[in-house]
Amino acid sequence: MTQIQSINPELSGNRISKILAFLYGILAYLAFVVAIVYAMGFVAGFAVPKSIDTGSQSSPVEAVLVNLLLMLLFAVQHSLMARRRFKEWWTQFVPKPVERSTYVLLASLCLMLLFWQWRPMPAIVWRIDDPDLAVAVAAMSLVGWVIVFTSSFLINHFELFGLHQVAANLAGREIPAPQFRTPLYYKFVRHPLYLGLIIAFWAAPEMSLGHLLFAAGFTFYIVVGAVLEERDLIELFGNQYRQYRKQVSMLIPWRRST
Repeated sequence: MTQIQSINPELSGNRISKILAFLYGILAYLAFVVAIVYAMGFVAGFAVPKSIDTGSQSSPVEAVLVNLLLMLLFAVQHSLMARRRFKEWWTQFVPKPVERSTYVLLASLCLMLLFWQWRPMPAIVWRIDDPDLAVAVAAMSLVGWVIVFTSSFLINHFELFGLHQVAANLAGREIPAPQFRTPLYYKFVRHPLYLGLIIAFWAAPEMSLGHLLFAAGFTFYIVVGAVLEERDLIELFGNQYRQYRKQVSMLIPWRRST
């Protein structure tokens, strides 16, 4: 009997598929990081080659139609693929460990397409001329982004963006069942991540027509998306989430829920 033992090709292939899934998860996460960092510059109009108010000019009608379609594409992808029934169908074709990473990657690509094809509408709706007040409003937008990032880490940032799933798959571990928790911000508002985005989009010392369309469109989608997400949360956590919903407001901190 030789000292070189034969390797079961099935086990070897399974290990390779887990490594590839892990690398795919990292790629999807990096795409998200690029998209969200670019989003900050895109909305605020700094440090990016193309912002919300720059790019090739087009007619007002074309700009509105194209921009609405870009936001609609993101909204449909982002909301549809997050629903439980879609996931049950989707995982017949996509391995379960990379389902979340695929969702994150496609959402990031939709955002990148929006940044690339967005049509500027530079007419000014409002402008804050006082420099101190303008800085304060810009700082408020930054606070919104801080709320977004910290909210994701308070729940489970790496699970939210797919890395936890592919890492557990690589290690051969099961993902534990989700636990209902309300850390920090979640004691005052049910969706602090969404609230942070709303603040980041609306806190602008100079608001163009295009920026207004972007902020209004995504705020509408955030409210609709939150309602859809809460249906899934009630299905997942039952009366525990129903009671939480009675006690804590959806998006306005400290406002009594209705």
